[in-house]
Parts: sequence; structure tokens; C-alpha cells
Amino acid sequence: MAKSADGFWSKCWRITKRVVLILFISQFVYIIILKWVNPPVTLTQLGSLFTGHGLKRDYVSGKNMSVQAKLAVIASEDQLFPDHDGFDWKSIEKAMAYNKKKPNRVRGASTISQQVAKNVFLWQGRGWIRKGLEVYFTFMIEHIWGKRRILEVYLNVAEMGDGVFGIEAAAQKNFKKPAKNLSRTEAAMIAACLPNPKKFSVVPTSKWVAIRYPWILRQMPVLAADEDVQKIVLETETAFKTKK
Repeated sequence: MAKSADGFWSKCWRITKRVVLILFISQFVYIIILKWVNPPVTLTQLGSLFTGHGLKRDYVSGKNMSVQAKLAVIASEDQLFPDHDGFDWKSIEKAMAYNKKKPNRVRGASTISQQVAKNVFLWQGRGWIRKGLEVYFTFMIEHIWGKRRILEVYLNVAEMGDGVFGIEAAAQKNFKKPAKNLSRTEAAMIAACLPNPKKFSVVPTSKWVAIRYPWILRQMPVLAADEDVQKIVLETETAFKTKK
């Protein structure tokens, strides 16, 4: 009887190891594929669809995104994006200190890289398991994709309105134009809704967006002068041209 039990658990352990190995190889291959191919769908997008918020999206390449859109989201969400390795440790420390003082008012400190890792591979939430997986996927995409690809994917999968995903869908919905033709002001307005796109609307302009987007506008020219930012946001060696 003891030998039979030992054999059963030994078999379970072998199966478990095999399943874990298959899952690890599969996700690694998937990460590599997504360096060139856009994700077919994300859990966040499915959640939006099944909860009645809808799903509007239209993936486009980085060439078909306005430089102003790229600058605007960096200015709004992660101004150290060109410089960090996926994690803004100082902001994380500040957020942890704030959350300890005010546990009922949680403040995040996610970089663009972390947001992409969460939006593409994981689910929404604050559990330790999800956060641990987020660290892993952030590390992987930083080293396999690189900054330019991370920003491109972010601008395709981030929710930029209630049920509206990606800069192309947001540009069409709010300004009736493709993302590549967004002006500096229009890009800043879309970026301003990112903290809570289900709550903050671009058109009609919610109070938060009206207050936030002028600040983003002031940050964008400063970032545009940074050579590290230029390497990420420019598809070609063209000069920055801004439309108001």
C-alpha cells in the first residue's frame, strides 16, 4: 500500500514538473512572438467586453502613431521611461510610504513597462501573486522587446476611454481622425484620462482632463529635447513638429 501511494505521488510530481515546464516554455515563446506581433486579446479587454463596457480597438504600428501621442503618455505616466530598467524604485518607495499612512487611499507607482506587463499578460488586481508575476513579465519585456516596442504595445492596449483601447480607437472616437494625425493638444487630452479612463472623458472634457492636460502640454517640449526620449519616440530622423 505504501509503495502504491509513493508511486502515485511520484507520478503526480512528474506530471506537475512537465506541466510547469510546458507553461514556462509557452509563455517564453509568446513573449518573443509579441516582440513583432500584437497580442490577439488581453484579459482586460475581455473583461471590458463581458461586463458591458464594450471593446473598441484598432492596433496600429508605431509609424502610424503621432509623435505627440508618444510624448504625451510618457509625460503623463512615466517621465523616467527611457532611463529605468522597468521599475521606478523611488516612486515605488514613496507609494508604499503613502499607502502605509493612508491604507484607504491606495497610490500606484507603475511604470509604462509594468502597465504593459499587467495589461498584456495578466489581470487587473493588487494581489501579491499578480504583482510577483508583473515583476517577472516586466523584466522579460524590458530585455526582449526594448523600450520602443514596449511603448508601441502600450499605446495599442492601454484603455483610453470606457471600453476604448489604444490610441487609434481613442483618436477616432474623440477627434474623428487617425492616431498619426493627432495634434499636441489632442494627444495630451487623451493622455490625461489614463489614470481612470472609465471615469475621465476626453470629449466631453471632464474636469480632471481639463485640469490635467495643460500640465502634460508643458512637459512634452521638455521631454522632446531629451535625446534618450527621441530615440524611443521617433520612427525616423525627422524633427519634432508640433501642431496646436
